[in-house]
Amino acid sequence: MADVLRSLRLGGRGDPARACALALGAEGVALSLLVGNGRMAEPLWCHPEVSARFEELQFTLGEGPGPDAVRTGSPVMEPDLDRVRPDRWPALLPPARDMGVQGVCCFPLGIGAIRLGVLTVLCDGDRTMSVQQSTDATALAAALTGALLNGDGRGSRNGSGNGGPALGLLLDRPTGLHRAAVHQATGMISVQLGVTMEEALLRLRAHAYSSERPLGEVADDVVARRLRFNDDDINGNNDASGNGDGLDDDMNGPYSPGDGKG
Repeated sequence: MADVLRSLRLGGRGDPARACALALGAEGVALSLLVGNGRMAEPLWCHPEVSARFEELQFTLGEGPGPDAVRTGSPVMEPDLDRVRPDRWPALLPPARDMGVQGVCCFPLGIGAIRLGVLTVLCDGDRTMSVQQSTDATALAAALTGALLNGDGRGSRNGSGNGGPALGLLLDRPTGLHRAAVHQATGMISVQLGVTMEEALLRLRAHAYSSERPLGEVADDVVARRLRFNDDDINGNNDASGNGDGLDDDMNGPYSPGDGKG
């Protein structure tokens, strides 16, 4: 892990998520940062592809070791998902096992009440995390936290940055949000229902879960005005025509951008 941190600080080329996974002896690694007023998790690093899918699953459901680590500010260590109580993450456990995730350990990025993101480590087939792996992951999370807290999170190429020469160059907060549609859809649902952004996101997640669709896909429908939420159907299953399928046959949606409605 020392070599990986040194490489990151020196601006080493390559995939940092892959390098961290190899150094940790893990099946996968993902790093997500909290952005926006809603503090939504935006993926920054993911390796391999199953790590990205697991991050998306947690984001869609709003439950799992990652959200718990962010909420509590403490690591959540579950190297064997088969030993987790079914009622702890009832919606997450079955699909996580289906995608081949056997164990997960999540390390929050932050200090005290400050929450910056979360480092997610997928455990290997042994379904354990050794003391050394835990120590290394904790050190990595601390280094990433330090880089993010160093002003705007960017180090300097010549080493003058307080957070290290180039570690911050790999930690720029996302400018083009991967989940921009979710942010926009949450705001639209908040206006449509007259509720807070937090409740609007819960309603969006509820619809995605009940329809067994990715959260981003449902958000795209809301933004494109193919799907509108209303108080008659808590999951947003009614469109303007009242046919109950949640989608309007007109791909422009029942409400045009200039009609003054959300």
